[in-house]
Amino acid sequence: MPRPREFEPEQVLDAAMLRFWERGYRATSIEDLVKATGVKPGSIYSAFPGGKHALFLKSLERYAKLVVPQKLGELDAPTASVGEIRGYFDGLVRDLMSPEGRQGCLLVNTAIENAAEDDEAAAVVRGHLARLERCMTRALETALRHGEVRPGLDPVGGARLLVATAQGLMVVGKANPDETLLRAIVENAFAGLAPPQS
Repeated sequence: MPRPREFEPEQVLDAAMLRFWERGYRATSIEDLVKATGVKPGSIYSAFPGGKHALFLKSLERYAKLVVPQKLGELDAPTASVGEIRGYFDGLVRDLMSPEGRQGCLLVNTAIENAAEDDEAAAVVRGHLARLERCMTRALETALRHGEVRPGLDPVGGARLLVATAQGLMVVGKANPDETLLRAIVENAFAGLAPPQS
């Protein structure tokens, strides 16, 4: 009869997610994960067949489920418009001004470190980017109806530009957390959306 599991998988995932987020995939060893989770290597491999890589993919999924909604905030609401897009970007800049925030986004970090060679990790990242694009597109469609953006704006094209700006902002902020620079990047992105001044 198998021994009962001596740990909660969700707690292990939370601890592993934080370690991957802090150090990245390559710099995180099984020994690091054992220290972070308090679970022996054999138990990790038993609970997560595929070991470190399987635990990493589950950590990415957990991050997308738990952390991403907090970052999106009201941008994920059906009624979101320009104000909520702005709130999302303001939140990114605030995060990048803190030591914890400079860790960046686990999914963006994964895109940089792993996506070119890890199809499974890339698929999780693509899912996140698609979700962000959907939120931005819906918000721009609402803004267009309310006259909050320039007439004739393509919501899909505008959303893709904003998503790319957000990802770039997080990369720049990790290397150069200068608030004036980061806010200038955001202002330039929004300048292209603004309706003409009467």
